[in-house]
Amino acid sequence: MNGLYWVAGVGVVSLAFAAYLIWWMLKLSKGSDKMQAISNAIREGANAYLKKQYLTLAPFVVVLALVIGLAVDWETAVAFIGGVLCSGVAGYIGMTVSVRANVRTAEAAQSGLPRALEVAFKGGEVTGLALVGLGLIGVSFFYLLFGDLITLVGFGLGASLISLFARVGGGIFTKAADVGADLVGKIEKGIPEDDPRNPAVIADNVGDNVGDCAGMAADLFESYVVTIIAAMLLGAGVISAYGVQAVEFPLLACAVGAIATIIGAFAVRLGSEGKIMNALYKGVLATAALACVGFYIIFGTQLNLLAASVVGIVASVAIVFATDYYTSKENAPVAEVAAAAKTGAGTNLISGMAVGFQSTVPIVLIVVAAIALSFKLAGVYGIALAAVAMLSLTGIIITLDAYGPITDNAGGIAEMSGMAPAVREVTDALDAVGNTTKATTKGFAIAAAALGALALFVAFAEAARLTVINLLDAPVVIGLLIGAMLPFVFSSFLMKAVGNAAFSIVEEVRRQFREIKGIMSGKAKPDYAKCVEISTGAALDELLVPGLIAVLTPLVVGILFGVTALAGLLAGVIASGFLLAVFMANTGAVWDNAKKYIECGEFGGKGGDAHKAAVVGDTVGDPFKDTAGPALNALIKVVNTIALVFAPALLAMAWNLV
Repeated sequence: MNGLYWVAGVGVVSLAFAAYLIWWMLKLSKGSDKMQAISNAIREGANAYLKKQYLTLAPFVVVLALVIGLAVDWETAVAFIGGVLCSGVAGYIGMTVSVRANVRTAEAAQSGLPRALEVAFKGGEVTGLALVGLGLIGVSFFYLLFGDLITLVGFGLGASLISLFARVGGGIFTKAADVGADLVGKIEKGIPEDDPRNPAVIADNVGDNVGDCAGMAADLFESYVVTIIAAMLLGAGVISAYGVQAVEFPLLACAVGAIATIIGAFAVRLGSEGKIMNALYKGVLATAALACVGFYIIFGTQLNLLAASVVGIVASVAIVFATDYYTSKENAPVAEVAAAAKTGAGTNLISGMAVGFQSTVPIVLIVVAAIALSFKLAGVYGIALAAVAMLSLTGIIITLDAYGPITDNAGGIAEMSGMAPAVREVTDALDAVGNTTKATTKGFAIAAAALGALALFVAFAEAARLTVINLLDAPVVIGLLIGAMLPFVFSSFLMKAVGNAAFSIVEEVRRQFREIKGIMSGKAKPDYAKCVEISTGAALDELLVPGLIAVLTPLVVGILFGVTALAGLLAGVIASGFLLAVFMANTGAVWDNAKKYIECGEFGGKGGDAHKAAVVGDTVGDPFKDTAGPALNALIKVVNTIALVFAPALLAMAWNLV
């Protein structure tokens, strides 16, 4: 138990360092009154949305807590509420810091690229450190409080549920505003991105924060704690081989990762070549190396466990670079998709989908290799440790992800406030890299979700007393097919929701251009608040159905067909959801960066036919990469966590119709 107090202490240190970074950032200049007014509008919209989202979810959370209390036990219900609160706080911190760092990054851009990079990176670091700090404290506290690992799964379920709704709601909001703004502003009116004449421009910037900051923070917080808990459960089964510390190893590994993140972040420095991505990757590689040193201290002479953990670190880095290859505008795949836009939107879309399909290959092979090696080293527990080691880098990975919307908003503020072209050049350079970091962190999150879900799957099999899952059994096949179908049904709801909401935004933007005279000449101000209101309403209206699908499907399958069918469902949703998520996230990023590749002056540059075709691809890709794709991470883990929590109850309740 002494290790748990040490882990909690590391969590407190992480939060304290995050607080220091907030203090440092808030002392910086916020720029002109006009810059501050734009930043305040973004912040108010983001806060209003998040408040309404949490109020909308509150009744659902209360009902599910009561169900858990009655069907399982009240300790698990209390842990569930704790997971909900910690996940919600992680998302809130991420968004709150982002909407304050954006204007300071824009102001810092006047001093040059190095200073602007420092402000944006440290703004993102707050989110990363706050997330891991809350995770370490939360898991340690509830394990010390109840001393029961199955009860601790309730904490993971609470985190999973908030992650799902944050991803779904934030994704719908951000892409409805983004798509609506692009379709009218860029395509119909021919005005630049982030042009203050566009009525949807503030909603678009708000969406970056509620989708990428609050959503991603909740997403990886959930992956972080759920994977730790699943590994602790599996550790309890190998105590005879590795001692009682096998239960604490996952928490200790993540504590080491938190310390490595704090130290490794200091390695982020622009080199003489001035390449932003190289500077950021220095931080990732330094953190990874320090984590491996820390693992050596933890595992000591148990070299097989050390090796399994190192496999997870290597897999993390490999996934980041593989995703970077397929999505960065510096590399061949994006250039090929951009070139395809010369013959129209159709060929641009076809080429982007081909690259997206192909991009699944290296990601899957990396995960397969990690599973094979870690299993060879330490069995199923080794796989869980590899997943935990991967997620021990969550702090630095979330830092890179939160950097993206901060720089995106900074560019928008620079454009809307009329800052000098040199400033916009700096923010554009930061933003271009931010698109790639968001893609690579999504790749990391998806792979981590798959490995974490695999650990949950094994824990479920133990809880359901399954030693063999026979693919020739009809219930297993039924569950497998339903599970494979689930990510497609889930994604269809989200894509349709974005389409419907974007339609409303398009109609509103057209109305304002038509009825408010003087918008295009800059003499009249658009009604930004109306577009924020429409995006908020659309996101919250569409929030609950996908959530209910994720929560109810495993329960219905388990009750109707039994736990073997539920095991099949879990296998199906992991395999199908993993591949679909990689495809959607990478395809969307490829289309986005192909557009930016053309905007850099290739194939006719901005305003040319190729650019117009690429804008269509980017518009289609927006809900791929920022709504449906990332939300599949949460779907995979919610389904698995629900199955694990209710496994004992389902054993007694199942009708076994087949």
